[in-house]
Amino acid sequence: MKEFQRKQLLERVNREGATIGATIPDEIEVQGETLDLQEFVFEIKRRDTIPSGERDRVDRAKRNLRRERIERLEKIEDDEVSYEEGERLVESIIGIDRALNALEQLEPVDLEQEAQVQEAADKKRWMNFLNKALGRDSDNKGIRR
Repeated sequence: MKEFQRKQLLERVNREGATIGATIPDEIEVQGETLDLQEFVFEIKRRDTIPSGERDRVDRAKRNLRRERIERLEKIEDDEVSYEEGERLVESIIGIDRALNALEQLEPVDLEQEAQVQEAADKKRWMNFLNKALGRDSDNKGIRR
């Protein structure tokens, strides 16, 4: 494969919105095992949230998909494949990305917890600002209580 072709393939993978209109592959070989990816994603998405009993299975699948994505991308980056094989790898990587996006959207968002984390971070930033403005160390030395 020529260098410009390899760069073109890599650009397609990293393009913003590459997964728009992409389909999740029916099956994919991930870490040596065949996974019915589309069925798995749709089965999990039907539930709106990930049941606690399925969380480990979903997390393991996401880790394996990320690992497989990296391995496939490295084959293109390291110029180990022909242009035609690179095209197939790009399509599969985009499919993996689509599946990962679908699975990531299922993570429950705890708004109350996020608000508490944000408030704690705001307080910490404010205290750091006050300490700097008053010429005190950030480890609170010199602050009377």
